[in-house]
Amino acid sequence: MRVLTRAPWPLLLALPCAAQAHPEAGATPGWTFDPWLVAPLLLAAVSFTLGTARLRQRSRHAPGTARVAAFTAGWGVLAAALLSPLHAAGERSFAAHMLEHELLMLVAAPLLVLGHPLGVFAWSLPAPLRRRCGGLQRQAVVAAAWRLFTRPLPATLLQAMALWLWHAPGPFQLALAHPAWHAAQHLCFLVTALGFWTAMLDRRARTQPMLVAGCLFATSLVGGALGALMAFSWSAWYPLYANLGMTPLGLDPVGDQQLAGLLMWIPGGLVHVGVALAILARLLRDADAHPLTGPHAVAAARQNRA
Repeated sequence: MRVLTRAPWPLLLALPCAAQAHPEAGATPGWTFDPWLVAPLLLAAVSFTLGTARLRQRSRHAPGTARVAAFTAGWGVLAAALLSPLHAAGERSFAAHMLEHELLMLVAAPLLVLGHPLGVFAWSLPAPLRRRCGGLQRQAVVAAAWRLFTRPLPATLLQAMALWLWHAPGPFQLALAHPAWHAAQHLCFLVTALGFWTAMLDRRARTQPMLVAGCLFATSLVGGALGALMAFSWSAWYPLYANLGMTPLGLDPVGDQQLAGLLMWIPGGLVHVGVALAILARLLRDADAHPLTGPHAVAAARQNRA
């Protein structure tokens, strides 16, 4: 039974990020156990476990080991980023804050996408509610919005806009000063990352490999450019961090910002370029395996005409 396979499930998985901003400035980094943060994570874990068990009893389309492992790993990274001392350290250090965002966008988001959890979540619901949710995805507005949200070019543009907008000094300062805006920042980062990786890793990665690879290369440049600007800047962009002085790691505000820029620039670029190269490598393997439809067919045709 196909239920909600194309509905906006990133919004469901993004709830933990929107539940809470960082703790008060100056607090000693420690584990975070706020119920508004823990409850959505537990709900996601229980729903996936229950849905998987029901699917294995009633359907041949139950998630396999790879999907379960991907979701579990993604959930674990998401929980670690939001509950571990790293979450609290981000209040004192921009580099720690950046590392948290990179874990959400570069590790947790693609792993969750590979787990394809929404259909599993649906099977954890009572049958009447599951049917209602299935009807929701067939509504024209919802279907059109989902297609737009998960197409390579719009998804790439939305993520780039979120990245640059929220790292501009004004919006970032607003997010640091107000918990609601901080929650909105996290929500934008995770939702756009889930949409982006859905576009990069679904069937379009096979039907439009050059477009998907191009979007990945473009994203590496977009994020790399922003990270490079931070890494080579000799002035602090965010006064609220600058006013805190030395970070727990002993870095001054400028050094902390430069480290944050390097985290955005290098790991982010490597992840996007690595996935793009993997897609291109698969394209070349497919071309070699099917020469009549690949680039070798052009050379063969030229030889025949000669």
